[in-house]
Amino acid sequence: MSYRARRRFLWVTFLGGLALALLVAIATNGTTLSRLSFEELAQKATAVARLRCVSSESKWDGHEIWTETRFVVIESNKGSLNSLVNVRMPGGSIGGLHSRVDGVPAFRPGEEAYVFLWTREGEPFRILGWSQGTFRISRDARTGREKVTQDAAAAAIYQPQTRQFVQEGIRSMTGADFRLKLKQALISTLP
Repeated sequence: MSYRARRRFLWVTFLGGLALALLVAIATNGTTLSRLSFEELAQKATAVARLRCVSSESKWDGHEIWTETRFVVIESNKGSLNSLVNVRMPGGSIGGLHSRVDGVPAFRPGEEAYVFLWTREGEPFRILGWSQGTFRISRDARTGREKVTQDAAAAAIYQPQTRQFVQEGIRSMTGADFRLKLKQALISTLP
């Protein structure tokens, strides 16, 4: 390949990659989530519940991949929920194609979490604040006690007041302490 042909090939490749990146950015409608306090999550949520993942399936909707996750309700803390809840979030995997949206939680069957849900009339449930509204439940291997950790505790979230990205959130809180915190936050949202 001549120098001129190679140079042209590199420019075409570069411009094609740039155009593809631009199309992806437009298609994903880039999102920056602002930090929500625990009390704001409790106030803005349509429903709050302890859920166990039953199944998760990704599907095409238009030109985007969405994942529908089915949960069984273990404990309902706010709102009216059926015994099974479907949650729809952007991203997922179909065949060899993977679409990942930062901050969107993914669940495996058997996992349990406290989830802050929201919906609009005629729309499926979503998780409020994505990773901010997801609190995974695990067991301490030594004591057997439940521990609750917010997915957002590992992610940098934008704080508009300081114009900085920070890592905050609930990490390894005992199940009893989390339930108390949740109860207090929900009481504070009552009129």
